[in-house]
Amino acid sequence: MTEADVRDADWYGEDLSGHEHTGVRFAGVDLSETTGDGAVFTDCTFTDCRFTGAKYTDAAFVNCTFTGCSFFQAEFDECKFVGSRFARCTFDLMTVAGGDWSFVVLAGADLHRATLGAVRMREADLTKVQAAGATLRGLDLSAAELDGADLTGADLRGSDLTAVDPRRTELAGARIDVTQAVVLVTALGLDVRPDAPE
Repeated sequence: MTEADVRDADWYGEDLSGHEHTGVRFAGVDLSETTGDGAVFTDCTFTDCRFTGAKYTDAAFVNCTFTGCSFFQAEFDECKFVGSRFARCTFDLMTVAGGDWSFVVLAGADLHRATLGAVRMREADLTKVQAAGATLRGLDLSAAELDGADLTGADLRGSDLTAVDPRRTELAGARIDVTQAVVLVTALGLDVRPDAPE
């Protein structure tokens, strides 16, 4: 498709596999229950669009902007969202498995009912993200911005927490593994050593 604007379209349940869109502005489009194996969106904007129940595999949303969009029960398997930005979006029951979300901007996003696993999120802006109780396992969060993030009770096992400052991030009740515990304790300035022999 080459349209510069797609407004108020009803794409409910459509198969967008193999579609490619560049620089398209989507506004008020219903993308609920859509599928998209290998679909590619580059430099597109999505405003007030619905991705309810959508399922995408090996798709790419590169340098896209999402504003006021709903991702309720959406599933993204091995998808690429590199450089994309999200504002005023909802992510209830969204599932992300694998893929590359590096450099994404999710500042202030509410992810507390989302599940993300084995996702690359290098240098992502997660400032003040609300992820209490979320499942965020096996994420590559190296060099991510997490100041003010609420990870209370979140399952963080297997994730790279080297960018987390436990003095600037809410971590009460979060589930972590032993390796992560050492990383966080070291970030607090403690000197972790093995037990001295008697």
